[in-house]
Amino acid sequence: MDRGETSSPEPDMEEEADRLIRNSEARSRHRVRPGIRGELGNILLLLFLYVLQGIPLGLAGSIPLILQSKSVSYKDQAFFSFVFWPFSLKLFWAPLVDALYVSRFGRRKSWLVPTQYLLGLFMLYLSATVNSLLQSEKGPNVVMLTAVFFMLAFLAATQDIAVDGWALTMLSRENVGYASTCNSVGQTAGYFLGNVLFLALESPEFCNKYLRLVPKDTGIVTLPDFLFFWGVMFLVSTTLVAILKRENDQGRGRRNVPEETQGVMETYKLLFSIVKMPTVFTFCFLLLTAKIGFSAADAVTGLKLVEAGVPKEQLALLAVPMVPLQILLPVVISRYTAGPRPLDVFYKAFPFRLLIGLEYALLVWWTPSVKQEGGYPFYYYAIVLLSYALHQVALYSMYVACMAFHAKVSDPLIGGTYMTLLNTVTNLGGNWPSTVALWMVDPLTSKECQGAVGQSCSSSLEAGLCVKEGGVCVTTLDGYYVESVVCVVIGLLWWVWLGKKMRQLQEQSPAAWRCRVNQ
Repeated sequence: MDRGETSSPEPDMEEEADRLIRNSEARSRHRVRPGIRGELGNILLLLFLYVLQGIPLGLAGSIPLILQSKSVSYKDQAFFSFVFWPFSLKLFWAPLVDALYVSRFGRRKSWLVPTQYLLGLFMLYLSATVNSLLQSEKGPNVVMLTAVFFMLAFLAATQDIAVDGWALTMLSRENVGYASTCNSVGQTAGYFLGNVLFLALESPEFCNKYLRLVPKDTGIVTLPDFLFFWGVMFLVSTTLVAILKRENDQGRGRRNVPEETQGVMETYKLLFSIVKMPTVFTFCFLLLTAKIGFSAADAVTGLKLVEAGVPKEQLALLAVPMVPLQILLPVVISRYTAGPRPLDVFYKAFPFRLLIGLEYALLVWWTPSVKQEGGYPFYYYAIVLLSYALHQVALYSMYVACMAFHAKVSDPLIGGTYMTLLNTVTNLGGNWPSTVALWMVDPLTSKECQGAVGQSCSSSLEAGLCVKEGGVCVTTLDGYYVESVVCVVIGLLWWVWLGKKMRQLQEQSPAAWRCRVNQ
């Protein structure tokens, strides 16, 4: 009920009401221990909404591997990588989602319902057109694929803003901590369904080898079928949520406390005032440049392995044994980042992650020589898995250290906005170097035409003429290896000069991080 529609109670009545509510809560806690049983329905709904959110993200992550198997250029891969930017930029429209809504329908449902309907409709549209986009006469239509999947990612990011906000009021104060668990578990499960499981079931080789008695030319699931199923699932589930779930339900023994809404312009002014602070501005610059040294290893290595002939579904399945490691690593690393200098862990892990980037380049170089008639031997996948595990240790060490420092320096009066800003800059600092790394692979690669006199392979047109004349384009210098060396050199220079600057930020007083708006 809106605040303006109720009259203010007398003081003694308010005290009596508070006493009755406290007694009711005490009796409820006596009957049922604090946990999730009393709100299992709400927790399952949140978990399901986060799973839905992970589906389009997983699908977007599988498309580059499919494109690579169709021999698209790395410039096309770089263009498609913009699909992954919306989750790093959602801070810029989050204030709109938070402040504009239809109160009768619900603050979060006003955005959740139309967003999920659009996600379902886009998936249905893609189910009818994705084959033509991937298999046109001139090759995959990367521009249209990028546009559609960018919209899917944008809608998923908007849905994430709405669900994150709804979680804070859907769950009681005792159980609100489960919201982050639903987020991490649900998004991971959704990404797994849309990426690992889809790539495995879509692969004819995997299905014929492990799941079928009679071989067939296609996988058990096709991309149009997968998109159609989840498109229908989005539409049906959203309709049920819109009709059956009331946003402002009161839990037993709890008062329905209205959320405070900050104005849109006030939020943007606050963000601008935070960025202008000298310490924050320096820290943001360091976050935006720190991951340049890892961009070639993170963005290009997997595509190079697919190009060398490693089955994309096998690479996707290597993520499965990493799940326990990814769960345990933050717990272990947090013991070392809980002190006053969490960025020391970031600084120490930095050179190890650079060395792993060089090891990735050696792995790509070694891969063609290991290939056998039946595929790749078991020991090859074991080495790839070990390399990936070492990479995850270095990556999570840096990630957890950054998150700990964000929590340490964020002004408690505006902690949510402050931390979201720093997290956004951190994510953007990984996205833009990856896009540039993909874009530069082709220009840094040298090819020559063998078997046709007077022809070259410096452009796609000249490469086509080479093939027409009976020649073949042979790579003499792979731009990936050039990038790997250049990125590691840049990373080492950053570590020597700017890494120390980042560590020195820990010595700043708390007042240096406090926003002037609150002083």
